[in-house]
Amino acid sequence: MQSKSPARALQILLLCFLWASALQAQDLPPLTHKLTPIRTPSVAPDLIFHNMDEEKVDLKDYRGKVVVVNFWATWCPPCRREMGSMERLYQATRDSNVEILAVNIGEDLDTVFSFLGTVEPSPTFPLLFDTDAVSMKQWKVKGLPTTYIVDSEGRLAYRAIGGREFDHPAIRKAITALGQ
Repeated sequence: MQSKSPARALQILLLCFLWASALQAQDLPPLTHKLTPIRTPSVAPDLIFHNMDEEKVDLKDYRGKVVVVNFWATWCPPCRREMGSMERLYQATRDSNVEILAVNIGEDLDTVFSFLGTVEPSPTFPLLFDTDAVSMKQWKVKGLPTTYIVDSEGRLAYRAIGGREFDHPAIRKAITALGQ
């Protein structure tokens, strides 16, 4: 009977962990579906980082397209929650002149790669790495997640501080209208 005791204890521990995780998920506030217009649009700051394939990505190369620039980290619960909705937005707007660039703040490739296995649907848009968090000052990012919508002329059009449901019809409409 002694040999079954550690296994039983492990089962109980696992059930407690799953129960606590489910309760914690219920306590999270819903993601919102509002964007804040930037009253006086200014040119977006520079944004040049490497992607997961270690290729340089420059925001200026996306001129003529609407670009969702999302600043995030794997340890940030709303960042984790909104990632799937960004992928759904990306898939729904690929033919609408919309791109997404998700800038990871302060983490390495291995950390982000491990996280991607937990996201459904997994992102296919470019993930960029700002390991030294230099973009936070340039883009006036005070907390994560923070997202900016850059219009097709390279100007900041909207801002979102906190988690969003990026595939919500209101957000999708606002973003795609910038490209028309």
